[in-house]
Amino acid sequence: MDINSIESVSLEGKRVLLRADLDVPLLNGEVSDDLRLVASLETLKYILKQTKTVVIFGHLGRPEGGDKKFSLINVAKWYAKELNGDLKKAEIEGLSGWEILPGLVLLENLRFYKEEEGNDEEFSKKLALLADIYVNDAFASSHRAHASIAGVPKYLPHFAGFRLLREVEVLSKVSREPKRPLAIVIGGAKIETKLPLVEKMHRFADYVLVGGEIAENDKILIKVQHEKITGKKSIVLVADLNESKKDITQKSSENFSSVFSNCETIIWNGPMGQVENENYQKGTEILAEGIISSNAYTVVGGGDTLGFLKNKNLLSKFSFVSMGGGAMLEFLAGEKLPGLEALR
Repeated sequence: MDINSIESVSLEGKRVLLRADLDVPLLNGEVSDDLRLVASLETLKYILKQTKTVVIFGHLGRPEGGDKKFSLINVAKWYAKELNGDLKKAEIEGLSGWEILPGLVLLENLRFYKEEEGNDEEFSKKLALLADIYVNDAFASSHRAHASIAGVPKYLPHFAGFRLLREVEVLSKVSREPKRPLAIVIGGAKIETKLPLVEKMHRFADYVLVGGEIAENDKILIKVQHEKITGKKSIVLVADLNESKKDITQKSSENFSSVFSNCETIIWNGPMGQVENENYQKGTEILAEGIISSNAYTVVGGGDTLGFLKNKNLLSKFSFVSMGGGAMLEFLAGEKLPGLEALR
C-alpha cells in the first residue's frame, strides 16, 4: 500500500500526535493484558529519540455517558511505569489527560467525546492543532471511520508507525499469496460485525469454520448464504454448542482440528466459548492445540482470543499475532479500512 513510514520524515523539533492501541483489559485498577501497549512502544520510543513533544491518544471500551470506569488513568500509569516518568494531570486545548514525562502527554479516552465516533470535522481540527505530525500505529482501530483515525489525518502530514506497517505487510501477503489450503476460524460474540465477514470469506478461504455465539445465532443464515454462492467456494463447518450453550461441543472442536492437518495457512479470530470462565474453555483449548500442532502458517487476532492464548502460554506458538480483530478480518476480506485510506 502507498503509505509513508514514520522513518520517511524528520521528527526533530516537531510535535507528534500518536494514535495508539489503548483498548486493553483492566482488572482491579491495573492493566491485565498489556500486549497492545507493548506493541506500541517501538514507535513511541523511536519518536522520543527525536522529539520530546508527543501526545498519545486513543480509546478504551465503549463508554456510555462518560462512564469513568473507562478512564485511561490506568493506561497512563502503565506508560509512566514503563518510561520511568511521574504522572500528573494535564489539560491541552480543553482536553483532559496526564503528563507522563516533560512533553509527553496521554489524552483521556476519546470516546468520552461523542464527536470522536461521529468523525466530527471540528473535533478533528481541534485534535490536529495539538501537533505538527500525525502518526497512526493503531491497526486494531483502523477499520473505524472515527475522528482520531480518519479525520485528523486530513489536517496534518500523516505517517504510519512500525506496528501498523508490520500488520499491513504480513496480512497483505496472506491475502494476496496464501499457501493453500487456507482455513479461517471465526468465533466470538460480535454477531453484527462478524456475520457479513463470514459471508465474504466463503470465496477467499478453502475452509470457513464458525463457532461461538455467532454459530448458534446464525447457523441457518450462514448455510443459506453459502448455498447462494456459485462457482468456487469454501467448505463451511458450523460448530454445535454443548448443553450449557456457553462452549462448543468437544466433537465440533475435534472436527475443526481434523481440518487443520490438511491446511497450509490458518487464520483465527474469536474464541469458541465464554473463555473468561474456566468451565467454558475446553472447546477453545482443543482448537488452539489443533492449530498449533499443524504445520501451517498461523495468524491469530482479536483481544479475547489473544488474552486466552497468553494466559495459556500459547501465544508465542503462532506464526503471526495481529493486534486487530475486526480490522484483521475486514482487511483480509478486501475491505478498505478508513484508517489506512487516510494515510495514503
